[in-house]
Amino acid sequence: MGLQPLEFSDCYLDSPWFRERIRAHEAELERTNKFIKELIKDGKNLIAATKSLSVAQRKFAHSLRDFKFEFIGDAVTDDERCIDASLREFSNFLKNLEEQREIMALSVTETLIKPLEKFRKEQLGAVKEEKKKFDKETEKNYSLIDKHLNLSAKKKDSHLQEADIQVEQNRQHFYELSLEYVCKLQEIQERKKFEFVEPMLSFFQGMFTFYHQGHELAKDFNHYKMELQINIQNTRNRFEGTRSEVEELMNKIRQNPKDHKRASQFTAEGYLYVQEKRPAPFGSSWVKHYCMYRKAAKKFNMIPFEHRSGGKLGDGEVFFLKECTKRHTDSIDRRFCFDIEAADRPGVSLTMQAFSEEERKQWLEALGGKEALSHSFNTAIIPRPEGSAQLDKLGFTIIRKCISAVETRGINDQGLYRVVGVSSKVQRLLSMLMDVKTCHEVDLENSADWEVKTITSALKQYLRSLPEPLMTYELHGDFIVPAKSGSPESRVNAIHFLVHKLPEKNKEMLDILVKHLTNVSNHSKQNLMTVANLGVVFGPTLMRPQEETVAALMDLKFQNIVVEILIENHEKIFRTPPDTTFSEPTCLSASPPNAPPRQSKRQGQRTKRPVAVYNLCLELEDGDNPNPSKEDTPTSSLDSLSSPSPMTAALPGPPGPDKNHLLADRGSFGDWASTVPGQTRSSMVQWLNPQSPTTTSSNPAVTPPSPGSSPFLFSPPATVVDKPPESVSSRKARAVYPCEAEHSSELSFEIGAIFEDVQTSREPGWLEGTLNGKRGLIPQNYVKLL
Repeated sequence: MGLQPLEFSDCYLDSPWFRERIRAHEAELERTNKFIKELIKDGKNLIAATKSLSVAQRKFAHSLRDFKFEFIGDAVTDDERCIDASLREFSNFLKNLEEQREIMALSVTETLIKPLEKFRKEQLGAVKEEKKKFDKETEKNYSLIDKHLNLSAKKKDSHLQEADIQVEQNRQHFYELSLEYVCKLQEIQERKKFEFVEPMLSFFQGMFTFYHQGHELAKDFNHYKMELQINIQNTRNRFEGTRSEVEELMNKIRQNPKDHKRASQFTAEGYLYVQEKRPAPFGSSWVKHYCMYRKAAKKFNMIPFEHRSGGKLGDGEVFFLKECTKRHTDSIDRRFCFDIEAADRPGVSLTMQAFSEEERKQWLEALGGKEALSHSFNTAIIPRPEGSAQLDKLGFTIIRKCISAVETRGINDQGLYRVVGVSSKVQRLLSMLMDVKTCHEVDLENSADWEVKTITSALKQYLRSLPEPLMTYELHGDFIVPAKSGSPESRVNAIHFLVHKLPEKNKEMLDILVKHLTNVSNHSKQNLMTVANLGVVFGPTLMRPQEETVAALMDLKFQNIVVEILIENHEKIFRTPPDTTFSEPTCLSASPPNAPPRQSKRQGQRTKRPVAVYNLCLELEDGDNPNPSKEDTPTSSLDSLSSPSPMTAALPGPPGPDKNHLLADRGSFGDWASTVPGQTRSSMVQWLNPQSPTTTSSNPAVTPPSPGSSPFLFSPPATVVDKPPESVSSRKARAVYPCEAEHSSELSFEIGAIFEDVQTSREPGWLEGTLNGKRGLIPQNYVKLL
């Protein structure tokens, strides 16, 4: 049962039960006061904990932003580039989330703590003061009554009447005070229901707003998350393929290490212990050196190196060899020793010790000493044994039979070409197919004897058995170059050109195979074999390197990309001739920086729209990075942030028709060219950085090559004129693509729309601008700055 109401009529009687009811009300208010006091304390602790969490989250975000992956090799794939950038995206996501958390923490103070403190101070505090006053008047009233009743009846009537009036006035005052106190008690009991709960409602509204903002951020982040998951899956698939190849190479080297020694510029190299003589009575010491010898120049290098001291590298020594002599154990108390004499130190010999007798014989052979061994240090790499598979009529028949059977029976089988068949069955089928007598008797389309996975494994095994991969050893390096650098269009153009350089039979079989793989990828919803998955399977098969090294295997991911490009652009590459106005692409020593990510041709020629990850208030400033640097700008948007005029590389040459010029965009080959001024420029520039005629003619500082000059031979540049980038601040921009807003903070527009007051946004890949009086976000690669 709840508190009993306090009747005003009971104030006059002031009965014991009335007093009990008052004490019950007072006890309830005291309990409420203590509860609110504890709640305020807990609320402040919550704010402190929220701020601590926010600080920890921001520190975590900074750690993510500052870390950068290192990669093996000289280039990374687009998927790896996106994965590397993902940590910065995660950092930005956390920063935006923490901004909302800070807003929530402020709202807790304003909507919960301050109203409760005000209620406790103004309302409950006022009741406390009223209680003190009521208790004081109670004491005074009943003391006066006791004193009045003790008056003697013998006193004068006038004195007694005056005392009666005084007591009555005091009782009336106490009665009025009781009425006010009772009213206040009941008022505060009713008031606390909304004065206390309303701030709680505001607090929870702030909490829900924070979580709703987090939900909105997660929705906006979902597009990026899905793309990143594809990048991660592609990278994982390539890793699995590369790992299996690396393990296979490791096992080969473990079995025959001498047959897999890499070609070296040195005739001999390895570790030797060198005797260092000391004056008597200290004797001598033996110090390990890494020694290298060139036989043609008779040049001997040795560098002291000790593994056990943390890999400490000492000062090297270089001299020219005069002669080498074997030492026998009767002249020195150590095995495997020999002496060498330097040409500039006649009569002074160095005693060296090899690790074994076999290594000593190898060194003696290389240094021209006696007891030479027929096995040399740098034995040429044994070529792969040639299989019986050939690009002849039978070979084309085998490929066509396998493809026809796969497309008839198993085009929708999950894991097609990834699921391997039983090795014995695959070998039996392959031997039957490669036999002219039995090839035509094998019925792959209707026979249940041969599983689809056996047929696909036989097809792959046949291609691997060719003496040379379909895309040839000669063009292997050229195919890899565009996969490492350049724009999507330039990659397709370069590979298009190279495919038509293949021998006719190679190109014909590659056409048949890639057409089939295109058909397989079109059924990827059923067979799960996307273009990326097919690239992982067929990259090593179609483009195996001539020399098996770890460095070559690290390029497997780029081989996969080449196969992906072939599949995605099959019709263009195999059905149309390449552009003959450009010369043959050649290898670059380094990939151009900031190469834009590769996009599927299925997306068309339209520039890909950036994902709006953080749709927050436009006026909210980014305190950590108010001026984003060029490195933080997405590569696909560099052109719109920089000057519209391209960078010009002035290339000196003979006057007249032999003078050549190179026009390169900022952020592509131009930056690379400026870093290696002494290197001859190759014609791959034409493929990696195609220039439109409009761009070339619009710059009067650049003279196009004359008809008689060769557009592909470049002299080393004397200077590189680099126009400084202009800051995107209070500029105008024109829309080059239409756009429909997907969020209230974005602008919708048509082609040709003019934006005012265009500025850089803290959103990656976005600008802020005003259109028709409305300000909002604009996709950066949808507009051109004026």
